[in-house]
Amino acid sequence: MRPDLPRPLISIVGLVLGFTVYALAGRAPEPWPGVLIGGMFALLGIAAWFYGRGERWIQVLGVLLLVYGVVRMAFLH
Repeated sequence: MRPDLPRPLISIVGLVLGFTVYALAGRAPEPWPGVLIGGMFALLGIAAWFYGRGERWIQVLGVLLLVYGVVRMAFLH
Protein backbone atom coordinates (compact mmCIF):
# COMPACT_ATOMS: atom_id res chain seq x y z
CA MET A 1 0.00 0.00 0.00
CA ARG A 2 1.51 3.26 -1.13
CA PRO A 3 0.95 6.45 0.88
CA ASP A 4 -0.78 9.29 -0.92
CA LEU A 5 1.74 11.92 0.18
CA PRO A 6 3.51 13.77 -2.62
CA ARG A 7 7.04 12.63 -3.31
CA PRO A 8 8.69 16.02 -2.62
CA LEU A 9 7.20 16.05 0.88
CA ILE A 10 8.32 12.47 1.52
CA SER A 11 11.79 13.38 0.22
CA ILE A 12 12.17 16.40 2.48
CA VAL A 13 10.97 14.52 5.56
CA GLY A 14 13.23 11.60 4.67
CA LEU A 15 16.27 13.83 4.31
CA VAL A 16 15.67 15.54 7.64
CA LEU A 17 15.15 12.22 9.42
CA GLY A 18 18.12 10.64 7.65
CA PHE A 19 20.58 13.39 8.54
CA THR A 20 19.35 13.46 12.13
CA VAL A 21 19.57 9.72 12.67
CA TYR A 22 22.91 9.54 10.82
CA ALA A 23 24.38 12.19 13.13
CA LEU A 24 23.05 10.45 16.24
CA ALA A 25 24.38 7.06 15.11
CA GLY A 26 27.82 8.61 14.59
CA ARG A 27 27.99 9.42 18.31
CA ALA A 28 27.67 5.78 19.40
CA PRO A 29 30.79 4.04 20.76
CA GLU A 30 32.89 1.97 18.37
CA PRO A 31 32.15 -0.36 16.51
CA TRP A 32 28.46 0.60 16.59
CA PRO A 33 28.41 3.63 14.26
CA GLY A 34 29.32 1.55 11.21
CA VAL A 35 26.84 -1.16 12.11
CA LEU A 36 24.01 1.28 12.84
CA ILE A 37 24.59 3.35 9.71
CA GLY A 38 24.89 0.23 7.56
CA GLY A 39 21.66 -1.05 9.06
CA MET A 40 19.93 2.22 8.22
CA PHE A 41 21.05 1.97 4.61
CA ALA A 42 19.81 -1.62 4.47
CA LEU A 43 16.42 -0.63 5.93
CA LEU A 44 16.18 2.28 3.52
CA GLY A 45 16.89 -0.10 0.65
CA ILE A 46 14.16 -2.49 1.79
CA ALA A 47 11.68 0.38 2.17
CA ALA A 48 12.57 1.72 -1.30
CA TRP A 49 12.12 -1.71 -2.84
CA PHE A 50 8.64 -2.11 -1.34
CA TYR A 51 7.65 1.49 -2.13
CA GLY A 52 8.88 1.21 -5.71
CA ARG A 53 6.68 -1.65 -6.80
CA GLY A 54 5.96 -1.07 -10.46
CA GLU A 55 8.92 1.28 -10.92
CA ARG A 56 12.06 -0.68 -11.67
CA TRP A 57 14.56 2.14 -11.16
CA ILE A 58 13.36 2.64 -7.57
CA GLN A 59 13.57 -1.09 -6.92
CA VAL A 60 17.10 -1.21 -8.37
CA LEU A 61 18.05 1.72 -6.14
CA GLY A 62 16.58 -0.14 -3.17
CA VAL A 63 18.66 -3.23 -3.93
CA LEU A 64 21.81 -1.10 -4.28
CA LEU A 65 21.14 0.59 -0.94
CA LEU A 66 20.52 -2.78 0.70
CA VAL A 67 23.77 -4.22 -0.67
CA TYR A 68 25.72 -1.12 0.37
CA GLY A 69 24.24 -1.30 3.87
CA VAL A 70 25.21 -4.94 4.30
CA VAL A 71 28.73 -4.31 2.93
CA ARG A 72 29.11 -1.30 5.22
CA MET A 73 28.03 -3.30 8.27
CA ALA A 74 30.37 -6.17 7.43
CA PHE A 75 33.47 -4.54 5.98
CA LEU A 76 33.47 -0.74 6.02
CA HIS A 77 33.35 0.17 9.69
